[in-house]
Amino acid sequence: MARDLETALLRSFVTAVRAGSISRAATALGHTQPALSQQLRKLERVVGRPLLHRSPSGVSPTRAGEELLPYAERILSLSAQALTETGRALTGHCVVGLLEDLAASHLPQALADLARLHPGATLEVLSISSAAMREAYDAGRVQIVLDAVPDVPGPPRWTIRRPLVWAIGQGVDVAADPLPVVLFSNPCSWRTSVLETLEGTDRRWRVAFESNSLIGVLAAVRAGLGVAALMPANLEPVMACHDADALPTLPDVELGLARHPLTEGDPLIDAVETTLRRMI
Repeated sequence: MARDLETALLRSFVTAVRAGSISRAATALGHTQPALSQQLRKLERVVGRPLLHRSPSGVSPTRAGEELLPYAERILSLSAQALTETGRALTGHCVVGLLEDLAASHLPQALADLARLHPGATLEVLSISSAAMREAYDAGRVQIVLDAVPDVPGPPRWTIRRPLVWAIGQGVDVAADPLPVVLFSNPCSWRTSVLETLEGTDRRWRVAFESNSLIGVLAAVRAGLGVAALMPANLEPVMACHDADALPTLPDVELGLARHPLTEGDPLIDAVETTLRRMI
């Protein structure tokens, strides 16, 4: 018998990974915790591999979970888009400004899928400095910006909190004193809060490497220079920290979406905003 990936099961899995907790995911979905756990176990049986590491502090994806996650997110996005967009023909041009950490995740693929459904529309994704993004937004060259709230160039239409996770370089001793830390260079909206978290737990630390790009930070972690705070979508499986007590819990990141006021009522911009909301 052919195995099928039910969208309800995939939605439960994606929500659990994003929330980092079975109980929080159950609340978000309107399920009981036992019912959600049953759905996750059913999905694991279909896949044939464990998908989540479970601990008293929450859940995190296994290697198989990391591999399934982008497919699950894309399937859910395509399903929602197919139900919403079938029968509509969108045209026009939309430029989306994304935080680099989001531009490196699943969001551009979701936008590409939207563009495929509407050949008459052109979508463009930009990841540039906050100052350059603000200038482009004010000039009307960028219609939508999704970024950390302090860097959003206009009043956010909506906000959402997303977790940060520790990425551990190969061979790095997380008990080292001081702890080697790989940081994003200033300005970075969560650099200060990460360092304040370490200091609040009396952990001594040192800057082992810093970069103004996600590529640079990931390269340093791959080279085993230290630990870094990343968004879950950018965490490579070999970097995952499976000991919940090894490092302090990181603060959430608050993301916000700004939309240029001159785009109100534009069907293409509406569709792009809806896609971003669903994926975030």
